[in-house]
Amino acid sequence: MIKKDNEQKKINSLFKWIFATVLVMTIGIGGAFFGGTFYPNIWTVDKLQKQFQKQELNEVHLLGLEEPEFEFTDKQTFLETTRRCVQYLNYTTDRLSRVPTSIIMAMAGVESGYGTSRFATEGNALFGVRTWDLDNVPHMKAKGNPDAPWGVKKYETKCDSVQDMMRILNNLHFYEKFREARTMYYAFRGDLYKMVDHLTAWSTNPDYTDLIKNRVQHVSLID
Repeated sequence: MIKKDNEQKKINSLFKWIFATVLVMTIGIGGAFFGGTFYPNIWTVDKLQKQFQKQELNEVHLLGLEEPEFEFTDKQTFLETTRRCVQYLNYTTDRLSRVPTSIIMAMAGVESGYGTSRFATEGNALFGVRTWDLDNVPHMKAKGNPDAPWGVKKYETKCDSVQDMMRILNNLHFYEKFREARTMYYAFRGDLYKMVDHLTAWSTNPDYTDLIKNRVQHVSLID
């Protein structure tokens, strides 16, 4: 408990620091915007973003933040533990590649039965990510389809599963519209649910995005 309290204090400290840097960054970008007769120098904005990203990573290192242990006993503690994992990963990820915490928490809960599915308990797989590279990628087969040419990827830790999920959203072409909606959200504090609308490729369930939106609304209470 003491270890978790100390870890949370470190995260809270980093959060306050990041809030201050975001404020400074906003002022800096705003200056570039108005200084460029309302056409900001893209190189200057990119340089500012990289500068603050580097400072954030240095702060993470100084605070000694490490990947949190993924311990939980029920739905509530599963969501809280997932939140800590996402916070850690977002703090150590390029600012524009971060995924809103509530979306990941909602998807993890739905996909893994709040950490109780066989894939989650035996393979640390929270999102049911498939692989067809069965010779090189650790995986598990679905009990009802053992002869399938694919398996569900296994991970060393559940936080590794979250990191892989974020990688998929940031790189696969299926989620290009998701990334576009995220850019608008971060730039103008737009509609969070518009990102969820572009997650249809994650599941064959036609009601998947509505299900995730409902869960996002719920987990936002502790996000």
